[in-house]
Amino acid sequence: MNWIYDPWPWYVGGPMIALILFLLLMVGKTFGMSSNLRTLCTICGAGNATGFFKFDWKTQRWNLVVVIGAILGGYIGSHVLSNNEAVAISPTTINNLKEIGFESAGTAYLPTEFFGDSVFTDPKALLLLVIGGVLVGFGARYAGGCTSGHAISGLSNLQRPSLIAVIGFFLGGLVMIHLIFPLLF
Repeated sequence: MNWIYDPWPWYVGGPMIALILFLLLMVGKTFGMSSNLRTLCTICGAGNATGFFKFDWKTQRWNLVVVIGAILGGYIGSHVLSNNEAVAISPTTINNLKEIGFESAGTAYLPTEFFGDSVFTDPKALLLLVIGGVLVGFGARYAGGCTSGHAISGLSNLQRPSLIAVIGFFLGGLVMIHLIFPLLF
């Protein structure tokens, strides 16, 4: 195996994230992906409909470059720097997932039951995606940012609201996976 195709360990990725956040802090910027949606809506003229979108979007141009970098980085990581092997998960987890209908567990990088083309023809899966998207969008707006903004940038700046939001994100994830998810599948 070539080191470039293997996942990088936490002790490489973590300091790289810390370095970027330190540099952002030094220039007075904060990181978060959900704020880019507000910027894009403002560019498209949403400020004519509501005051929330009335702000100088040009001050957020740098953050739009982050989005472009994330898209390009994801593409390069997936198509150039990846060996496309399935994620190594425990046999018990694979069996549990197969019991509830995820036949691709252990054989695909992402579950094809959620990320394959068939999801757009299955009304139940499509409805779950739409409801999930609305809830994530509402939650990010209500919490004043998304998981990346609060967990990475907000916590590194020692912001109490970010700590509360991150605790809420994790509790919500635990409730979803242990209580709601089994009812859906």
